[in-house]
Amino acid sequence: MNKKKLILLLPTLLLATGTAVAQDDEAPERYTYATYLKCDTSNESLADDYVEETEKPVMDKLVEDGALLGWGWLRHHTGGEWRRIRYHQADSINGALAGLEAINAAFEEAGVADDDVGVGVSCKSHDDYIWQVKAGTAGTERGSVGISVYFTCKLTKESRADEIMANDFAPIYDKLVEEGKITSWGWQSHVVGGWFRRLFTMTGTDYATLMDARGEALAVQYGEDNAVGDEFAGICANHHDYLWDIIHEKQASN
Repeated sequence: MNKKKLILLLPTLLLATGTAVAQDDEAPERYTYATYLKCDTSNESLADDYVEETEKPVMDKLVEDGALLGWGWLRHHTGGEWRRIRYHQADSINGALAGLEAINAAFEEAGVADDDVGVGVSCKSHDDYIWQVKAGTAGTERGSVGISVYFTCKLTKESRADEIMANDFAPIYDKLVEEGKITSWGWQSHVVGGWFRRLFTMTGTDYATLMDARGEALAVQYGEDNAVGDEFAGICANHHDYLWDIIHEKQASN
């Protein structure tokens, strides 16, 4: 498989990283280039080994040198056909795209092998997305496990969903962070990619605590006395959920 195509990175999760409330006006914009990999479950651990041994030192140095705002490698726990996420972040769309060139050049300089012995051995196809971080605790360390919720939304009303998330739902998740029930949360909007339009992420120390916190938040968001919950659900009605083990992540120092 073509190395340059395969390393088109994220989210992902993924999955939106983080420190405090909705994006601070003084904070740099943040874009996530995510590659959602589809892998052979019989040997996908080979991809994990390859990333740890070969790619992680290169990616960590790119973050340390300021070429990237962050990067990560996530492993499927529960969800659909995506088995791994590889992502990087930058402060603009052009920066996210330029990051691909920086990654390719750094891999070449480090002598990273082609994908006939790398990630491509196990993960032979993928979906790419570029997301823009709109709200959340972006830019700080996240937890070791995460949930990603991929939404389909009404195109003409997406901006209203963003407003609800930033103004009405953000305090719910910020409180969970303050109470230590979750480590981070994020909300990202579609820039380029498939048919998912919005991405919500939340991380924590373990799945039991994370899912309890998620249930607590949803009870407030969609409670009987919260009309904006109904409005939000009417805009972003359908979604797909994934749980991820966050194997490697590094964020630039603030």
